[in-house]
Amino acid sequence: MLGDPNHLFLREKPTPLPARAEVLVRIDAVAICATDLEIIHAGLPASIQGGLPFNKNFTPGHEYMGTVAALGPDVNEFSIGQRVSVEIHAGCGQCKRCRQGMYTSCLNYGKPEKGHRANGFTTDGGFAEYAVNHINTLVNVPDSMSDAEATLVVTAGTSMYGLTELGGLVAGESVVVIGPGPIGLLAVAVAKALGANPVVLTGTRNGRLAIGRELGADRVININDEDAVSVVKQLTGGVGADYVVECAGTEATLNQAIHMTNRGGKICLAAFPHEAATLDIAHLVRNNIYAYGIRGEGRSATHRAMVLMAEKRFDATKIHTHTFPLADLPTALRFARDRVDDAIKVVVSNRTADAIKLAAE
Repeated sequence: MLGDPNHLFLREKPTPLPARAEVLVRIDAVAICATDLEIIHAGLPASIQGGLPFNKNFTPGHEYMGTVAALGPDVNEFSIGQRVSVEIHAGCGQCKRCRQGMYTSCLNYGKPEKGHRANGFTTDGGFAEYAVNHINTLVNVPDSMSDAEATLVVTAGTSMYGLTELGGLVAGESVVVIGPGPIGLLAVAVAKALGANPVVLTGTRNGRLAIGRELGADRVININDEDAVSVVKQLTGGVGADYVVECAGTEATLNQAIHMTNRGGKICLAAFPHEAATLDIAHLVRNNIYAYGIRGEGRSATHRAMVLMAEKRFDATKIHTHTFPLADLPTALRFARDRVDDAIKVVVSNRTADAIKLAAE
């Protein structure tokens, strides 16, 4: 549980009970996201928190998977013993945005009394043994998929959601991904699986750019060595990219995105900038360029990402670099925060050694 900023403590709590349209999930593994680190350090992202007090005494962690352990009343969509991965958000179902299918932009965000849940953000999440999830937030995990890979469905779903909001029809379109973090790397994989061509990845770490190559990037650009905007223009016959997915969130990379997008093109803003940025808005307006901010993994994108992963259209495990037991969560968080051993995606396992052995057998 989260106490004061940067203070996690272990507490015994009663096992939660699932209500109508809910199931109890025994958590088998949870991946650490950069947003987890932000919540632990400073509370909810500023765009959501809106000046509310620091969210104390709840359990963070949102990229988890597990096994259905109990069913709420009249739930027959899932069965006990079924392996599932999760989405973060369950909208209230009654506000304007939820009725439009935009449940990650629920107007009752942070109000569980209205029916909204965001496990690991505003309601108890995955750094625990059990969590309650709404049935709308669950997706089946095939037997062929490992626990660790199943935790990456949220990350792939976020990338899928970004491309969905840009229009979704990316086959044959040029896509540039800025920033080879987990979302950026899987954005490369998803874009390539959906037929984008060429797919370009920019960044500063050659090791991560190499992983991007393995995940389908046709061209990688180390921005310390090459001018990204110029290279993208050369690759696209001088007009610029159709879609740009910005996953770095710095003033410099945001302006790179603006200037490498073609007229009428679209930019997905997937990162949370930590400071206000000065942007060339005039260039956006003059060139009819559209910018979309995304939040989470909406539009049931996790379900579509799971299909691609289950069919081995890409190997998400290439970004999984470290695994720790839940008892060693502080170390896992340190590896993720400080990028120890160039950690990309750190997974925390909640299975015992015997359970892991049995699962392997």
